[in-house]
Amino acid sequence: MIADPILFIKPGCPWCRAAVAFFQQHGVSVDIRDVLSNQEDFERMLEVSGQALTPTLEYEDFVVPDFSTDELLDALEQRPDVKTMLGLNGEVGS
Repeated sequence: MIADPILFIKPGCPWCRAAVAFFQQHGVSVDIRDVLSNQEDFERMLEVSGQALTPTLEYEDFVVPDFSTDELLDALEQRPDVKTMLGLNGEVGS
């Protein structure tokens, strides 16, 4: 079984709140990681994305750093396999 996508966030970040709301609205379970309260999560985010901005999504080899919801949708359009695995086909960005 594939693990849930990891959503790296910082408390108070409006884009992070929008990302969490997006996934909740579409019924996608995500593993939320607060990078300010956990140094290991912060280091993992840096490792996979090469940057320190949030929200950042990691799902297997699919990484979207520092995104707005529109940027996430654009990235998903480039990876229909990920969109399908997340159960978002036909629901968004079509």
